[in-house]
Amino acid sequence: MNIESYTFEEFKALARNFHGYAAPGLLVGGFMVAMAKRNLPEGTLFEAVVETTKCLPDAVQLLTLCSTGNNWMKVTNLGRYAVSLGDKYTGKGVRVSIDPSKLKDFPEIWDWFLKRKPKLEQDSERLEREIEKAGDTICKMESVTIKPCFLGHKHMDIIEVCPVCAEAYPLCDGPICRGCQGQAPYTAASAPVVDCAPAGLRVVPVAEAVGQQAAHDMTRIEPGQFKGPEFKAGQRISAGDVCRLQQMGRFHVAVRDHAASAGAVRQGARHENEVAEFFARRMAGTGVSYGLPPHEGKIDFTADCDGLLCVDVNRMEQFNLVPEVMVAARHDGTVIKQGSRFAGTRAIPLFLSEKRLQQALAVLGSKPLFRVLPLRKAKVGILVTGTEVFQGIIEDKFIPVITAKVSAYSCTVVKSTVVPDDREMMCAAIADIRVAGADLLISTGGLSVDPDDLTRQSLLENGMTDVLHGVPMLPGTMSVMGTLPATDAGGRVQVLGVPACALYYKITFLDVILPRLLAGREITRKELARMGEGGYCMACHTCTWPKCWFGK
Repeated sequence: MNIESYTFEEFKALARNFHGYAAPGLLVGGFMVAMAKRNLPEGTLFEAVVETTKCLPDAVQLLTLCSTGNNWMKVTNLGRYAVSLGDKYTGKGVRVSIDPSKLKDFPEIWDWFLKRKPKLEQDSERLEREIEKAGDTICKMESVTIKPCFLGHKHMDIIEVCPVCAEAYPLCDGPICRGCQGQAPYTAASAPVVDCAPAGLRVVPVAEAVGQQAAHDMTRIEPGQFKGPEFKAGQRISAGDVCRLQQMGRFHVAVRDHAASAGAVRQGARHENEVAEFFARRMAGTGVSYGLPPHEGKIDFTADCDGLLCVDVNRMEQFNLVPEVMVAARHDGTVIKQGSRFAGTRAIPLFLSEKRLQQALAVLGSKPLFRVLPLRKAKVGILVTGTEVFQGIIEDKFIPVITAKVSAYSCTVVKSTVVPDDREMMCAAIADIRVAGADLLISTGGLSVDPDDLTRQSLLENGMTDVLHGVPMLPGTMSVMGTLPATDAGGRVQVLGVPACALYYKITFLDVILPRLLAGREITRKELARMGEGGYCMACHTCTWPKCWFGK
């Protein structure tokens, strides 16, 4: 059986020249690609999507104009031996794959394709004969529309020179190239040589520093007693300071070279204190303040109010990829007190080049890196469900537990009620809570999959939207979040469904998410997914939360 204009033997020779040997996958792939091409309307300008990295992409490149180089072929490794050809503009086309149900008459193909026989035990001649005989009869074809994201040529982004390796790369990869981010597929024999000599200063013996100005803060440390700047940047060193410097372990000091400093300014180098101010102005957002001048080249951020610390984690990571700068902070989502320090930033060298400064500022952009959002004093409605609780068989302890937790954030419980596992009574109770003026409804029980678990269904019947059910945290997995939209009976109500584990464990997902809801922060599935890291409580005998890592 031919493969387009090639005899089977001719295509085998073609495969050997292109692939190195006539791989069975490439021979079968030839029939697959030819079948797909025959079933496209004549004259169609098409692109290809291949679902495996093995052999099949080479068949596409042998029989079509599509290749990875011209970006008309996309390889997305789904582990399936399939190829789709689709109209370059509309995506409409066909998908061809091997159908295992059609392999029963071809035992050698069956053993090869499903890896039933080691490669050394395969009969390669018989396998090739079966492939030639089978042709495309072992394939299945279906009509598909290729998604737009797999079509077209992605235009090259802005090209920059990586400040670490000095090679060109697309700026969309970040402030440094992906190789220097740690994704290089090799170990370099040597690192590039970088001139680290600081501009604008001279290093001299302490005795020669008398009368000169210190180029930077110099810290004195007494273990367990004191750590702070003994000499400040710009301070003039006197003869009496020489002994103190030597006692600090400094026998050489950096002093300002006024001629060099002027030259550094002309060349665009910035002192660490000036750089820290630039960064602080960009990073500080609502509810955040910082003190000036910088302390030892560093600026700390403090909270202007009690509230929830919000950190743009992705942008902070991008900023820290920029060489010679840094920022460190407490975890995103931490509840902090007014006046508490939570982050700090600085330049790493004493002088930072203007180019590096602009690169770091470009990563920061115009949006702040840190915000502290005040927590609203919510009006809380508590809904406890369960026939066993309603009938007094089990004493209710949810209301006291939830009341204590929300009261810690100065919230007020406007209504609490216990109802049996009855959908109508639950719906009526939800309506009563709304009438009472609640803007946060915390429900307990009935959130799992048992037949009597009706709480979630009742909330949905009351119009709950933006539903997120289940979180990757233990304890607290069965939690539910959503929103009851505003109606004539009341305004918008946040909903938080808490599973029964809140009775047994001191800290659960409730404690992690409650302040975020009170801060008015939009909770997304992606944010919840990140909570899986650090989301496993150790149930310590003595709980130290929030000082432990749970939920961070």
